[in-house]
Amino acid sequence: MGWLRALYNWTMEKAAHRHAERWLAFFAFIESSFFPIPPHPLLGLMCLAQPEKAIRFALICTIFSVLGGVLGYAIGYFVFEAVGQWLIGAIGLTDALPTVQCHVDRDGAWVVFIAAFTPLPFKLATIVAGFLQMNFLSFMIASIAGRAAIFMIVGVLFQIFGAPIKSFIDKYLGWLTIVFVVLVGAGFLAITQLGGGHDEGDNIDPCANVTSVEKL
Repeated sequence: MGWLRALYNWTMEKAAHRHAERWLAFFAFIESSFFPIPPHPLLGLMCLAQPEKAIRFALICTIFSVLGGVLGYAIGYFVFEAVGQWLIGAIGLTDALPTVQCHVDRDGAWVVFIAAFTPLPFKLATIVAGFLQMNFLSFMIASIAGRAAIFMIVGVLFQIFGAPIKSFIDKYLGWLTIVFVVLVGAGFLAITQLGGGHDEGDNIDPCANVTSVEKL
């Protein structure tokens, strides 16, 4: 994976740039509403470059990601048909939209928290939550809890174990990339299993059969 090593080294240089914090805030903000690439890699690389500032970086990422989630909520609430559906299609998540809508409608804050805490596309959950007019306070609590958990855990770990973690990633970068992809898949599987309070012997998730918005 020579190309991956080259990209890793290139990004490491940019993560240590004097404007890296602004870029981190920017990407964390737009990722929560429409940008397809999550801020996790940039956060991790910045923490690797300057582990003594890891908690600061994680806090920046948390704050701006939650603010971006508010933008996503607003898009879903006010301009879902005009903008929200187009954005979801542009990032290739149209097929997942009906299922996620069903789960958010049934399980609300729990789905938002899972999307905020896992590699699942948080942006999809924020837009859908706004479209379904989910209670805003519940949305904010779930967003803050999920985003703070995932980002602050990274910050604390790098603050304490910065150098050893960097050595480990340098050595096992390829394998860690594979693990990340597997976790994304596991996250999608978890969301399809939400709301599993079915009768014994019933293994069918009602949301799995939803194929359009009209069926919600």
